[in-house]
Amino acid sequence: MPMTTLRKKSQTEIAMKLSIDIQRACLSDQGPDADNIERWVTAALRNEREIAELSFRIVDESESAALNEQFRGKSGSTNVLSFPFNAVVPEPLPILGDIVICAPVVALESLVQRKTPTAHWAHMTVHGVLHLLGYDHLDDQDAAVMEALETDIMLGLGFPPPYQQETRFSQQRSD
Repeated sequence: MPMTTLRKKSQTEIAMKLSIDIQRACLSDQGPDADNIERWVTAALRNEREIAELSFRIVDESESAALNEQFRGKSGSTNVLSFPFNAVVPEPLPILGDIVICAPVVALESLVQRKTPTAHWAHMTVHGVLHLLGYDHLDDQDAAVMEALETDIMLGLGFPPPYQQETRFSQQRSD
């Protein structure tokens, strides 16, 4: 995929070069379009990178379950998996890593959580990008930081807060 130059305004205007390799490995037509994926990834990056590359793969439950088992030792499919790029290289590279989102799980969760599918896809995208940037939710303190960032980003995108008060810190720590 060719590099796309996106413009975000801040005190000094910064041009960000973003390359997203979008892969649709799911037979379903579920999932956002490329423009939305790009918008959500850009918002999650929050000008932390001038150049960024990542893969964004939309999968079915069987591929999600296989990856979850292989890389995390957990059975069953999950909503989002993130694989940060951690290679030792002589020069810094703009590669963030890979995000894998399971379309059927996101569809089911959006119904159960009473969210619009678009809002939940945006949230899972933001969540995955934050993992690629090094954020995590392994303990309550890290979860609070990550959830606050997710909420700020989602509000900035025009979506409601992704976590309801009664579910804070209770999101399945699955990615």
